[in-house]
Amino acid sequence: MISLFNKILFLQFLAVLLFSVSVFAQQETIKDSCEQKDLPDIIRAWRHKPPKPPKSSSLFLVPAISSNPATGFALGLAGQYAFKGKAKESLYSSINGSATYTTKNQFLFQVKNNIFLKNNNLFLTGDWRVFLFSQATYGLGTNSPEGGALDYQFNSNGWESTDDSLAQPMKYDHYRFHQSIAWQVRKSFYLGFGYNLDFMNNIVDERLDTLRPLYTSHYLYSRKFDFNTEKYLVSGLSFTAMYDSRDNLVNPYKGIFASFNWRLNPEFLGSKYNANLLSLEWRSYHRLSARNPRHLIAFWGMGNFSKYGKLPYLILPALGYDQRGRAGRGYTQGRFRGTNMVYTEAEYRFPLSSCGGIFGGVLFANVTSTTNPNINEKLFTYFAPGYGFGLRMMVDKKSRTNLQVDFGFGKKSSGVYFGASETF
Repeated sequence: MISLFNKILFLQFLAVLLFSVSVFAQQETIKDSCEQKDLPDIIRAWRHKPPKPPKSSSLFLVPAISSNPATGFALGLAGQYAFKGKAKESLYSSINGSATYTTKNQFLFQVKNNIFLKNNNLFLTGDWRVFLFSQATYGLGTNSPEGGALDYQFNSNGWESTDDSLAQPMKYDHYRFHQSIAWQVRKSFYLGFGYNLDFMNNIVDERLDTLRPLYTSHYLYSRKFDFNTEKYLVSGLSFTAMYDSRDNLVNPYKGIFASFNWRLNPEFLGSKYNANLLSLEWRSYHRLSARNPRHLIAFWGMGNFSKYGKLPYLILPALGYDQRGRAGRGYTQGRFRGTNMVYTEAEYRFPLSSCGGIFGGVLFANVTSTTNPNINEKLFTYFAPGYGFGLRMMVDKKSRTNLQVDFGFGKKSSGVYFGASETF
């Protein structure tokens, strides 16, 4: 059954699409592109300084400061390094990282790499993490936490709220090493392989009480499939086929990205069971102006599919578990989890400044659906929609690095998101 909230969201999203189509139909015929400026250009103009010579790399660092009940006060550093080779046709690569420490003695360190080498003939992608962490889970399925294992307060984007129930707070250490390499076999088409390791240790179910008894979703799932409730490891090889015609992976103005990733987690590499995880992804970018390339509409779709009981609970597909942790604006990371998950998003990007100015905006809408085999909840039985808007400021025009802030809204949930580049 589609709720009134879902209907309203659908109408809003339809309005965005219709507006975009109307703009596309009336797009400018002027072929001269806007001369893009960035924040350093503006600052140097105020200081009456000449423009800096163009560079093939940029480093962007910002302090990471936040506070919420789950982590306490957090302080750290986040940044992005974008660079390209000397050849004219070389594409930009990026390395993103952050390190944060909180007053609850949590430490979060992560590095994400997406690197083109040898004139785009090699592509490296990786996700390295050390999280001494805490995060709530909500059970399986898109309709969770209704019908879940517990009846506790709901945790909305890190801020405690009493609008819902059944959040199950957990503490754990997460060590991740995902790294792959792919070779270009035809123009824009890559084949490759990688190694993936996830180790969860010191898992503490804060609401679990086996004496009362009060059982959490993590505990019941782990006992049912004979996983250790305090630690587990998933180790495997992955095989990837990828098509990438984007003009810039930091902030694309046009092109398509499509990937097929099959992860095999055999017992002989340390996994509890022989388990497979299939991941599909699609992104496309469609310009709406011949003059200003920052005026476009973008689409993102992901599908993650696994077999029930073969992967540990915290390794199952979940919202916000993509490489950059950007999916699901409007909800906290891990809010929806299941053996299978499908996620789609559309974003309308537009300039706010005059042609070539540094400010821009976005409107976005997303939908998530996951499964819960315990109650035979299949994909697309329920939907979790989100929507919102954001602001952009161009801080490096060569790599197209934007400083971003987004305001996302979901069902009984909301959040503010900061970052560099674009969400996808």
